[in-house]
Amino acid sequence: MSKLLLSRLLQTHQIQAPASGIGLFRLLFGVITLQEIFFLLYFNHLIFDPIPYLDVEFPMIPFFLGLWAIIASFIIVGYRCQFAIITNYIFWVTFVHFTPMQRDFDGGFDLFMIGANLFLIFMPLDKAFSVDALRQKLQTPFTHYSRYTKPTVSALVYYIPVIICLGFLYFDSAIHKMFAPHWRNGLGAWLPSSMPYYVSALNFSWLLNIEWLQKSIGYLILVFQFSFIFLFAFKKLRPIYFLVGFSLHLGITLSLNIYPFGLGMLIFYVLMFPFCYYQKIADYLQSSPPTLQVFYDEQCPLCNQTVLTLNHFDIFKRIDFKSAQSFAKDCPELDSIDAKTLLTDLYAVDNQGQVYKGVATYAQIFIQMRYLCLVGYLLNIPFVFKIAHQRYRKIADSRVRVACNTKNCDFPVSTMKPMLYEQLFTSNDPRLLKKRFRMLTKILMVLFILQLNSSIHYGLLYRMKVDLKTSPILNTLASVSNSLIMISQSFVGITPHALYLHDHFEGYNHLLAITYMDANGKEEWLPFVNEDGRLAAPNWGRVHSMWANIAVTPNIDRHRLHKFIMKVTAFWGVKSELKLNDVVFNLKLKKINAPNDWTKDLLNNNLSGEWKTIGTAQWQDKEIKITAPNDINLW
Repeated sequence: MSKLLLSRLLQTHQIQAPASGIGLFRLLFGVITLQEIFFLLYFNHLIFDPIPYLDVEFPMIPFFLGLWAIIASFIIVGYRCQFAIITNYIFWVTFVHFTPMQRDFDGGFDLFMIGANLFLIFMPLDKAFSVDALRQKLQTPFTHYSRYTKPTVSALVYYIPVIICLGFLYFDSAIHKMFAPHWRNGLGAWLPSSMPYYVSALNFSWLLNIEWLQKSIGYLILVFQFSFIFLFAFKKLRPIYFLVGFSLHLGITLSLNIYPFGLGMLIFYVLMFPFCYYQKIADYLQSSPPTLQVFYDEQCPLCNQTVLTLNHFDIFKRIDFKSAQSFAKDCPELDSIDAKTLLTDLYAVDNQGQVYKGVATYAQIFIQMRYLCLVGYLLNIPFVFKIAHQRYRKIADSRVRVACNTKNCDFPVSTMKPMLYEQLFTSNDPRLLKKRFRMLTKILMVLFILQLNSSIHYGLLYRMKVDLKTSPILNTLASVSNSLIMISQSFVGITPHALYLHDHFEGYNHLLAITYMDANGKEEWLPFVNEDGRLAAPNWGRVHSMWANIAVTPNIDRHRLHKFIMKVTAFWGVKSELKLNDVVFNLKLKKINAPNDWTKDLLNNNLSGEWKTIGTAQWQDKEIKITAPNDINLW
């Protein structure tokens, strides 16, 4: 098996694919990480304080979240990619496993992001849409880069993360789903979408009321997840799996309030996008001929670096940069300008024969770039133009020129350290390359064993209720299996994907909300769970998980429920500018239904139920007194 895998890896490594997908994947991964950091900053006191605002145990948390946000921004723009992605991995592992996020505020996608981040460490992230690519060019300023240069990477960097992060996840999840009655009935997508705690602000009841469609979606998910890992790589099936998977995760993002999970899965479909489509999109965006010719002094290092920078950000390739020494004579519009004068400014000629120079050239460049057109128009404002011209003149007149061109110049030696991907998998020595791919083969087989261990332990033995303690040998194997799962879960992101199954929804027949009386004696809803029973924005993602998956469950743990009532009332009470000692919070309960069989208009019925007050909560300094029925399960 290892020889076959090694052969396939070497074969796939020879296939070249556009680097655009990897660059876009890195950018989107950074965006999702950054939005989650902002979420953590907003809910900092709820998540990390023992008592929100009243007992601040980790005052340095915002500082470290700020550092993490800077690192995520580096990933987005592609600056110092290797350092940024390794540091980001450390932040993810630290915050997920060494803070209250681990137990009480599981975002549902944290481990998935850790696994994705691990693969990103070994990917060529700097090839497209990155500042690092520009930094690399600027170290050899006299090298000419074509307008149509399109960097490529090995197809392996597309396939391996998809196989591990999506293929293994889907197959493991499908195993768990087969033990859930509502999934076997084709209602796996319908049931959570009919539960008020789980739905987004959008009402999709018109879709949920089409029984055949909901069952078709449910069975399609099962077939898709079971077959994905075996069939997605086939060229003719790849677009089908892309469309189905993208649609399903887009549906999760829009219909459920676990949007970070939906978005985290969606970005992987950037890697699933057929390679040829990237090329077609690039050709379409860059198909038109250049609308502006810019002439620069090729013996000026600053001019060359400026042109390299502008060319790097000209993503629509509408500008053609040419050497004034070599090409100006071919442009009749510049005939009236002598050669010496031509080298004193940056000149440009548009398709209408209009000549620009200096700041006017820069303004036209930004306008032609399209997405920076506002900068160009701003430069054309008279007083802005005057200030910019003075600054430009000062720089242009003091620049240094050297007797150097692309044929006789000693290029500077690059000082940028290549990324791990290039160090490991771009060797010119075939024997060394094969040795490293043997190592990669072993690593992939270890990952396969770790996933297999998790799937068998929790997907089969646990679901089939096999008692492993009946035999000393089986008990020992179970302990070893649990240890492996703990390691793989913490650092690789391999974990059971038993989401929204029967043991989660069976008996889930009540909702809890919190209200308070305002100064006028009017009952107001705490901005947490609203009158419909939905979790109000921005209480989604990991805050939703805290309340809907831990505090309120089919079998409520009274101690944990009281803990989260304390946290929610303290956090939103202070946020709402309430004086906690003067407010009585009412605990409201509403009955709902979570059947395994399709029921028409279930979502609207669950949203329209009546609330009744079943208890109160009242603060006294840093203590909260909660009164509620003793037998919570009889509420």
